[in-house]
Amino acid sequence: QVQLVESGGGLVQAGGSLRLSCTASGTTFSLAAMGWYRQAPGKQRELVAQITTGTDTKYADSVKGRFTIFRNNAENTVHLQMNSLKPEDRAVYYCRGIWGNYDYWGQGTQVTVSS
Repeated sequence: QVQLVESGGGLVQAGGSLRLSCTASGTTFSLAAMGWYRQAPGKQRELVAQITTGTDTKYADSVKGRFTIFRNNAENTVHLQMNSLKPEDRAVYYCRGIWGNYDYWGQGTQVTVSS
C-alpha cells in the first residue's frame, strides 16, 4: 500500500523559511513524478511545484524564485524549500505522487505565515 506522509509545516513570520518533506513508502519512489499542491481556505487546490522522475521542475508563477522542489530517491523523499514566505502562502500543503495511471496524496500539512 502506497503511503505519502508530509511533515515540516508550521507557523512562520513573513519573510521566513520552511522546508516541507514528503516520504513515500510501499512503492518504488524513483518511478514517480512528484508534486506539491496547496489549498487555502475557500480556494481550490492548486499546483505549487512538481518534479519529474529526473530533475525537471515546474513552478506556479506565484512561487517562482522563492520555492524549490527537490527529491532524494535514496531516502524516498521529496522536499519543498520555501523561502521569503508571504501571508498569502498560508494553506494546507499536499504531496502527490504519480505512478503511471495511478496517483496518491498525502494527508497534508498546515503552513501559516504571520504578517
